[in-house]
Amino acid sequence: MEYKIVMDLFHALILGIVEGITEFLPVSSTGHLIITAKLLGLPQTEFLKTFDISIQLGAILSVVVLYWRSLLVDLDVIKRVAAAFIPTAVLGFGLYKIVKSVLLGNVYVVLWSLLLGGVVLIAFEMLHKEKADAVSDIKKMSLAQAALIGCFQAVAMIPGVSRSAATIIGGLFLGISRKTIVEFSFLLACPTMAAATGLDLLKSAHDFSADQFSFLAVGFISSFVVGILSIRFLLYFVRNHNFISFGVYRIIAAILLFKLL
Repeated sequence: MEYKIVMDLFHALILGIVEGITEFLPVSSTGHLIITAKLLGLPQTEFLKTFDISIQLGAILSVVVLYWRSLLVDLDVIKRVAAAFIPTAVLGFGLYKIVKSVLLGNVYVVLWSLLLGGVVLIAFEMLHKEKADAVSDIKKMSLAQAALIGCFQAVAMIPGVSRSAATIIGGLFLGISRKTIVEFSFLLACPTMAAATGLDLLKSAHDFSADQFSFLAVGFISSFVVGILSIRFLLYFVRNHNFISFGVYRIIAAILLFKLL
């Protein structure tokens, strides 16, 4: 009889830390959660899929804590976040069943996305030159630019692509400055992940046990704490660096994991 590892609080803590570290970096938090679960020997159950989606709210709460004024008070910023969220919301709702049943949990989809995403990230950074007139304030972005950034973000429904990477590349391509698009990516994560989590919990929460809700709580709290540190690191990093190193990391990680898994 095959022995299957059952998720416990330690696993929830590890997954929460991985989520907090990777949510805002251009490396794919969902992809890393799927790979981490595989390395921990956790089976891809419906609960684990929901867990991976739901604990992203912890990392998102870290954005709310750090940027509450922009999210809740600044109407110009709110309009642009809303414009970027709409394309993702429409596509996400329409493709929810396909993403969760076919793509989410598929390790090989994740690994190929990590690998190809790394190549794209390196190639883009080598070709991209930020112009002197790049948009340096979220409030100066046009609503059309914001909506197009939302379309780029929607590509990240494929596990392993990275919501952060897709959003940042889209913004840089559209003429947004690096620091500005990184901050906009933080803000756009809030409605995007809140909607994804809400939709999934609405469909799945009634099947959870009390223990499973405690796992969600541990994952949520750990991703929140680590998420704050991750945001501060990325803001410091982009002052003097591009994202080529993350592209190299993605390629190396994908190759090693292809051999390991």
